[in-house]
Amino acid sequence: MRKMTAIAGAFLGLGLGLTAAKAETLKFANFMAPTHPYVASTFEPFAKAVEEATKGEVKVQLYNGGELGAGPAEQYARAVDGVADLSISLPGYTASNFPLTLVAELPGVLAEADGTETLWNHLDLLKSEYKRTPLVALWSSAENILYSAKKPIRTIDDVKGMKIRVPSRNSGLLVEAWGGTPVSMPVSEVYNALQTGVIDAAMIDGTATKAFKLGEVASYVTLGMKTTNSPFFIVMNRDSWQGLSDEQKAAVEAAGKQASLNGQQSQLKVAASGIEAIAAMPGKEVIRLTPEQAAPFDAIAAEVTAKIVAEAGDEAKALVDALAAK
Repeated sequence: MRKMTAIAGAFLGLGLGLTAAKAETLKFANFMAPTHPYVASTFEPFAKAVEEATKGEVKVQLYNGGELGAGPAEQYARAVDGVADLSISLPGYTASNFPLTLVAELPGVLAEADGTETLWNHLDLLKSEYKRTPLVALWSSAENILYSAKKPIRTIDDVKGMKIRVPSRNSGLLVEAWGGTPVSMPVSEVYNALQTGVIDAAMIDGTATKAFKLGEVASYVTLGMKTTNSPFFIVMNRDSWQGLSDEQKAAVEAAGKQASLNGQQSQLKVAASGIEAIAAMPGKEVIRLTPEQAAPFDAIAAEVTAKIVAEAGDEAKALVDALAAK
């Protein structure tokens, strides 16, 4: 009897060992097209890094183009509900869940060149917002600029009365303070809205020229004033995260930080090339405001930032102070 028990125990132990060694594949939901620059520069290297660091125990399968469900704004829910193990989105699309994170998008809070590194230096101040979905990656974007369909924006008076697509609530408050009418809209709808006159302009970074083909429907781009940026994040389903070993979690975290740096680097590069590309198109104009022209925009932007931070409370002020110190 003891012999049989020992044999059974040995097989049980073997079975447990096999289970532990079994590779786990994490589903990564991406609403962007497979050709989007982020896929090759950020998501695929992230998947490869996780697999290599875990020696194949954890793999990441990309589902691009909304294969796990369409809609940029819905991607956070995909991770919450477990439809996906990982998802890419913008905290601005579900702003009520991430008021602290979105403080970092306000004009003057982060520098475009090193905003992501600054964020990661103070990531502990944001942890309270990621209890439902652990944060894997977070990066600041290129500064948002204005793509307008027919009307050039050269002064702040030009903004008055214009319907302008905004990527977040904070961006909407800025546009409203400038005298425009903010229209909340996911990026996937901007092309048609500009083309059909539903909106007059769109606030988005320079990657939109090519990635979302706004160079085809916008005649003018205005930049040079202080504006918002639109941070991106990769979040993970809580149960999927808790199912990883400590070593596997460390591998995902390391890959996530590198993905954040890759994401920002890729976006700054593509945004700059997008601005150059639309400037070279026949009949298009890139309007670069001088410091004097930008001053009225910037003065209002500073007031908007101060007001939002004050209303958000002590945590927001502490975050802004920490980010300013870098």
